[in-house]
Amino acid sequence: MPPKPADSPRSPRTADRALALPDTWAATPLTVVMPTYNEAGNLPGMADALMGLQLAGLRLLVVDDSSPDGTGDIAEEYARRFGADRIGVLHRAGKEGLGRAYAAGMSRAVAEGARYVLQMDADGSHPVAKVPQMLGVALATGAGVTIGSRYVQGGTLSDAWGAHRRLLSRWANAYAGTILGTRVRDITGGFNLWREDTLRAIDLASVDSAGYSFQVEMKYRALRRGHGIVEVPIHFEDRTVGESKMNLMVQLESVAMPWKLRARAR
Repeated sequence: MPPKPADSPRSPRTADRALALPDTWAATPLTVVMPTYNEAGNLPGMADALMGLQLAGLRLLVVDDSSPDGTGDIAEEYARRFGADRIGVLHRAGKEGLGRAYAAGMSRAVAEGARYVLQMDADGSHPVAKVPQMLGVALATGAGVTIGSRYVQGGTLSDAWGAHRRLLSRWANAYAGTILGTRVRDITGGFNLWREDTLRAIDLASVDSAGYSFQVEMKYRALRRGHGIVEVPIHFEDRTVGESKMNLMVQLESVAMPWKLRARAR
């Protein structure tokens, strides 16, 4: 059995604040797609927390890029523990970028019958307790995309984020939003719930972004195809285990992508 994380402030647990949905809504087929690369220290806590939610229709799909630290093996142990109907594992040959991993996992989820697909990082930065609320908002509003947003009223950032990082994140959202002419407050955010027909309309196979600009491209494509977006405030935590996957090439792609998307739209 995989190791269970200690009960600490960092452990991503299901909180009492998690919204209780009506049974029919809680049974909605929802797949959480979680890309991993060297997340052995984080995955057990995230998987336990998600499996503890009162969402009968929830399934976790781990997309592992051949992690050297054995994250893929831990995911397989969890799949055996909870059953293939609750946890699945998609093994990829190696690192091809976060965007590619998400596209592969989301395509698999839609093919396997998910009505909604949730993007979620494995590092604990996205609050598990917000998942039922995001699903409830999506079902109540009919939105094509429901964003767990850091930058709408009520959204907050980890105290571990310094002034420089906060300013950079705000600038990135303003930069992409201004170039693309959108009013989405957290267009760069990665905690996003997608309706299945919205993903089909976007055509995941044609998405260009390999890195974090995937978040911007996907939301922009959804808007261009007439699918509504709503934002739900969240508290965004900072990872304490493992390392960020952001590098210079990923940053450069993120700077260039809004201009590419604008040019194509014209």
